[in-house]
Parts: sequence; structure tokens; C-alpha cells
Amino acid sequence: MQLRSPRNPLELVDLDLPPVEPGQLLVKVHACGVCRTDLHVVDGDLPNAKSPIVPGHEVVGTVAETGSGVSRFREGDRVGIAWLGYTCGKCRYCRTGRENLCDTARFTGYNIDGGYADYILADGRYCFVLPAPYSDLEAAPLLCAGLIGYRALRMAGEAQRLGIYGFGAAAHIVAQVARHQGREVFAFTRPGDAQAQRFARGLGAVWAGDSDTPTPEPLDAALLFAPVGSLVPVALKSTAKGGTVVCAGIHMSDIPAFPYDILWGERRVCSVANLTRPDAWEFLELAPKIPVRVSATPYPLTEANEALSALRHGRLTGAAVLTMT
Repeated sequence: MQLRSPRNPLELVDLDLPPVEPGQLLVKVHACGVCRTDLHVVDGDLPNAKSPIVPGHEVVGTVAETGSGVSRFREGDRVGIAWLGYTCGKCRYCRTGRENLCDTARFTGYNIDGGYADYILADGRYCFVLPAPYSDLEAAPLLCAGLIGYRALRMAGEAQRLGIYGFGAAAHIVAQVARHQGREVFAFTRPGDAQAQRFARGLGAVWAGDSDTPTPEPLDAALLFAPVGSLVPVALKSTAKGGTVVCAGIHMSDIPAFPYDILWGERRVCSVANLTRPDAWEFLELAPKIPVRVSATPYPLTEANEALSALRHGRLTGAAVLTMT
């Protein structure tokens, strides 16, 4: 499925298979998660996207062909492909373990054609071995919802009372990791979304309520997966002194002005930018040990626009995943 121009529906088109260059993998796609970042690409919220572009960066498939120099994978291996598709390896960020901040990084489904397709071409250095217990449908959301959620959780430090705003694909995974670590989870959903609140409680949340409702106890940290800037001061008001508000999305509406006193007390606001390969290696090893249970609704590739619409309007419980025949 290809996006010819932003703010238009995806179109099903036939494209020639690209040649496989040294170091690359040609992967036959089995499943691809539908991420909110895909929605931002389609809606034109993110600048400088490749155009036209094939979206999708939670890709599960099998290796169909390997380029010269690839030693980690062979034809027939199951692999995962995530958002980070290339870094220079030489800049000060790459040299200090912060490849997610590389100024010349390239991203799957944004600068590089992604996984809303039958085949995808990827740099073998940025592909991952997937945990065997997970089906293709279950494994796809781990590759961004899981990874970004995990990185956001790590940025919350040792927070014991954890607020999660926006209880979708990433939240339902990270909540399970947080509970495994012995943290208390407080879930905040769209106002009146009783189904999402029941879903959160079923995953171990000690409290679930509307996003505009004060938390019953001060939070040590809050993770914001909803791309709503007005939630930043709301979360700050619910956060105890020394707490952290982590903005986990790649795009967010403007943050309104707020009084200094809700930031004072050594509270801080920070963002999560992309992910690193060590994030993926660590999380993909941890997930089956917990074990993380993935809730995913399948859609055929031809219904990619319907899946994006369901995500846009909050009609999903957990994740949406495109499946290829």
C-alpha cells in the first residue's frame, strides 16, 4: 500500500522488486503492525517524508534473499524490522550509544519504504531475531509499540507509581512490563472509554479513569502515549515532586502554557526519540520471560485505510496488525 501524497488514502499499487544490495535483506512480509506514527505520516504531521512512501515499521517476515556480506541471517529465517533503519555509526551520538539521535538516521516507513507490502528491503544490521513463542500477528506490535514503551519506561527511572496516558498498543504492552517489575500502574483513557478502562484493569492497573480525572495518589512518573499536548500540564499536576513526565510520541499537538509551580519541585518533562538496537535486543529477550501478552486485531493488507481509521478514532483495543496473503 503506497501513500502518494499526505492526507489522502493509501493506494494498492504494483511495484517492481528492488535489487538486493550488499548488506541488505529482501524480506517476504507476513504481518505489519499499524502504529500511530504511520498515522502521522499519512496525515502529513511529519516533515520530509519520502514521497511516495510505503508506510509501516512493525514488520515480521521471512528472509527471501540476502545480499553479499550478510552473515547473521539466512534465507527462510524469521526476522523483525523496526523504525530505525540506518545510522551513520560515526557521529557523536552513534559513538556514545545514542544512535537514536543520529542526524542522518533513516527510518522504515518514513524515509525507507516500509512493511505495508508483500516484500520489504532492509539493512540486515537493523533486523532482529524474534522470540519464538510469538506468532507473526503477536510479534509485530512488539517492534515499535513494545520497544518505544520499553524505552519510555526506562526513562521513568525507579518510579513505583506510574501513570499511563493513552491506553493503546504501546500502553497495553508496557503496563505488563511495569507490573512485572512490581510497579503500580494508573491508566488514563479518553473520557468515558469504559472498554479501555476495563482492558487496563485486566492487565493489572490498580486504577483506571478518564484522562482529565485527578489521580487518587501522586504519581512518581507519567508516560504519555496520547499525542495530546494539553495532557502535559495535566500529568504534571498529578506528579509528585522529583517526578518525570515522559512524552513518548514522535508528534504531539502544542503544549499549552502552564504555571511554573506545577513544574517546580524538580519535576521534569522529557521526550523519547526513536529507539536503539540495544533497546530491541533487551526487550525482545525480556518479553517472553514475563510473558507479555499481545492483544492484536488483524486486518488484511487491502484494508489498511480502515485500520488507520480505527486507530485515528480510538476504536481499537490493543494493536492493529495488517496481514498478507
